[in-house]
Amino acid sequence: HVQLVESGGGSVQDGGSLSLSCAASESTYDRGYCMAWFRQASGKEREGVAAICGSGYTDYAGSVAGRFTVSRDGAKNIIRLQMDSLAPDDTATYYCAADLVTDASSLFETDYYYWGQGTQVTVS
Repeated sequence: HVQLVESGGGSVQDGGSLSLSCAASESTYDRGYCMAWFRQASGKEREGVAAICGSGYTDYAGSVAGRFTVSRDGAKNIIRLQMDSLAPDDTATYYCAADLVTDASSLFETDYYYWGQGTQVTVS
């Protein structure tokens, strides 16, 4: 059972930057898992933000492409989400997810079984 813990959320001004981290209890890379970031704003459905898979494949939602960067660190059981040029519309709870999913479905919420508890990002 993979446990995921997010960190790095907080409050930032419009145009600012934040970096989120997600630590997995086991090496998801060795399992060939994709790891992804999702977010859920108040009153809205959860949406995929960015994903990185064992193949090196990455994917981004159109709303964050060019502003957010997902990466995996050398230990391969931590992923990070660098968020630049943040806007109020980015305000949400950000969740980390992991599972053995295809590259093509790496931003599909329903394909993920393991989830973190979320970290709040507020842009004002």
